[in-house]
Amino acid sequence: MLNRSEADLTDAQNELYGWIKDYMKNFQHSPSIRQMMKAMGLKSPAPIQSRLKHLQEKGYISWQEGKARTLQLVDEIIEGIPVLGSVAAGGLIETYSDINQNLNISDILKREDVFALTVNGDSMIDACIAHGDMVLMEPVKDAFSLRNGMIVSAMVPGLGTTLKYFIKRNEKIFLEAANPAYEPIELNLDQVVFQGKLLAVWRKV
Repeated sequence: MLNRSEADLTDAQNELYGWIKDYMKNFQHSPSIRQMMKAMGLKSPAPIQSRLKHLQEKGYISWQEGKARTLQLVDEIIEGIPVLGSVAAGGLIETYSDINQNLNISDILKREDVFALTVNGDSMIDACIAHGDMVLMEPVKDAFSLRNGMIVSAMVPGLGTTLKYFIKRNEKIFLEAANPAYEPIELNLDQVVFQGKLLAVWRKV
């Protein structure tokens, strides 16, 4: 939780912030400027935009000015990274899409779109990633941005998902383990979907 108090908000800012929190809790998305105007009894968007700007400056929200649908509550961004399932560090296993818990790493990571996977297996042990660890991943938006040696979570449709080093040689993709007991997995680029690239490893001791 951020070290701040809602006492530093004006009454108008606090009213809007409280309404936004309730709205997003109920509807799971941010409200529009028009909806905020109606809720606050205003006929102009200017006061809403001003309050949003102050809420952002004071660290309560993340918002791209002029784009209400980009609004996010800062507390939820840094405290609610979803654990999306497990990823194999051995062979390929089925991927589970149910989100059943959140990982609180607010003290060390404050990025958007980060997700976590639980590691099963020991194929990345020489990269200091052990069975039971959680890996924090950043989504891969463009597979061509990956560089050799990056650690990625890769999904092979019909087979499963694995955590490995990304290596590209000519037109082939190799998913290589950090454990000599495991052979590289050789694939064509169109045979694999890269879900994320490694940001950090979370280990409970």
